[in-house]
Amino acid sequence: MSPVHRINPAELAPPAGFSHAVTATGGQLVFLAGQTALDQDGKVIGTALPEQFATALTNLLTALRAAGGAPADLARVTVYATDVADYRAHAGELGRIWRQMAGRDYPAMAVIGVARLWDEQALVEIDGVAVLP
Repeated sequence: MSPVHRINPAELAPPAGFSHAVTATGGQLVFLAGQTALDQDGKVIGTALPEQFATALTNLLTALRAAGGAPADLARVTVYATDVADYRAHAGELGRIWRQMAGRDYPAMAVIGVARLWDEQALVEIDGVAVLP
């Protein structure tokens, strides 16, 4: 049984692509560094947000799996976007990418607008915290 439990109170607006609260008991914490759309050679791939989001999420989930975890173990994810309006415009597509790669067990999430990321070509960065059983 997963140590991660999602809580979505009826008194709050229905969550779309996130959980309002997540509790975790026992287990081992995994802190996942921010991942962008870097390939194995350290080059940003993709010029559109959905493509970069998919690669950044792949990188995050690769790190999580290497630590012994799975997408359902994610308790908290933060997305840093250089253009929040573009992120909102692609929200439906980004949600489909998330569900395809990580399923419907949504962590507590936030999207934060930033002026730029470490790599100038990066449009999005994703970091997170997971709790392993």
